[in-house]
Formats: sequence, C-alpha cells, structure tokens
Amino acid sequence: MKVLAGAPVLELGMEEHDFAELAAAGVSLLGEVGLGSVKTGYQAKEMVAWARKYGIQSTIHTGGPSVPGSSMIDRDTVLEADADIIGHINGGHTSLPEAHVCELCERSARAIELVHNGNERVAIAAVQAARDLGQLHRVILGTDSPAGSGVQPLGILRMISLLSSLGGIPAAQAFAMATGNTARIRNLDAGLIEPGRAADLVFLDRAQHSAGRDMLHSVELGDIPGIGGVMIDGTMRCGRSRNTPPAERVPEVLGPKVLGH
Repeated sequence: MKVLAGAPVLELGMEEHDFAELAAAGVSLLGEVGLGSVKTGYQAKEMVAWARKYGIQSTIHTGGPSVPGSSMIDRDTVLEADADIIGHINGGHTSLPEAHVCELCERSARAIELVHNGNERVAIAAVQAARDLGQLHRVILGTDSPAGSGVQPLGILRMISLLSSLGGIPAAQAFAMATGNTARIRNLDAGLIEPGRAADLVFLDRAQHSAGRDMLHSVELGDIPGIGGVMIDGTMRCGRSRNTPPAERVPEVLGPKVLGH
C-alpha cells in the first residue's frame, strides 16, 4: 500500500508563515476544511489561498456533520472558501440538497469528488451535471474512508459501476475519472500509464458468467469486474483476487528476457 500522510487541519490563528513552514517541511495536502476550528467560508478563504500559494492542496468537507461535534458545510461556505477540491460533494455521509450540489458543479471551477460513503442518488446527479457542462475532467472518485462507517472494500470499483450502470457514464470514462483524473488533480505519480510514472497497475477482466460481452460492457450492466493481478512498482504483488468475482482471464507472469538472446 502507498499512503500520502500528514495533512494538517486548518485551525483559527494560523497565519501565512505557518503555511510556508508546512510546505518547507514537505506538507502538500490539507485535511478537510471544516473539520477543525475553521468553520466559515470567510475564515477558510484566506488560509486556502495561503496554502495554494505554497503548493499545498486543499479539500473542503461538504454536507452534514460526519461525526458528533463536526459541523454542517453548506453550498455558500464551499463557494466562498474556494478550496481546490469539493470533497465528497455527494455527502459524507449526509448530502446537501441535490439542487445545491448541481449548483456547486455549475458555479465552481474546482474539482468534484464523488464518494462511496455518501448519497448515491446525488452522486449520479452530480456526475450527470458535470457531463452536461462538458466538465467530466473535474470529477474524481473516492471512498471517504476510513470513516464512522468503516472502510468500504472495492469502494472505487463500486463507484465506477454505479456511475456507469445507473448514471449513464460510459465505463471507460468512469474508469478514467477514478484513475487519470484523480492522478492529475491529486498530483499522483500513479494512475496514468506514461514513462516516468510508477508502474502501479491493476489487471481486470469481465467477471466469469457476467452478461456483459466484455469487461467494460459488464460494468455498464452493473457488474463488478474481477481482479486478476496487482502490480506495484513494477513487481506483481498478488494474483487472482479473493475479494472480487473471479476474472475470466488473469495475467501470466513470464520470466525475464535478455535482449539479443
């Protein structure tokens, strides 16, 4: 597993030099705006701008309280704070009204995160709003876990299947939101197949006996694909998954070849 850790939460009293110091120490992410003592849009806006100035990415909580003691973050607060990513726009757990979520898609130019640990109906409305605006490149997928509801196994694959089968998004685009979009917006070295990026790959195929004619079609019908293997940093770390339905085909690992022989 690879983890990007060390995301401080905004607190009242922080000043610009604090963000310069954080950046110098290697911090590149803020914890969700709204989970600390900074609760209002006008308080967050200045700090978010300072963070951005020093290359630190921000995400804002969206929707009802996630745990006792946390706060509601509404549409106007999200717009005023102007964080880089509208975190769990479909609620984590409780969503804003669907009309307010669609308005955020229209009025903000920031990234839109859709999560498994939220309102699935509103997730579909949000992705369709982004599609109608011609801005699917802004959509990234997450699970919003670990959270009070725990960790969602296969959460990203389930989000892909949800948005494709019920949201009308072609499966290839749904996968692209989960991988390439997320890589570009989150500044990851994985998620895209390009020279110089991490060789982190998941090998998928249609689940055995799915009604789909191939893997993408099976996802559009609502099935979860089977994982045949996982490569991390160019090394195969596991074979056929026991947490997904069995894939029809699995990758075959061959011995190394020596050029010229």
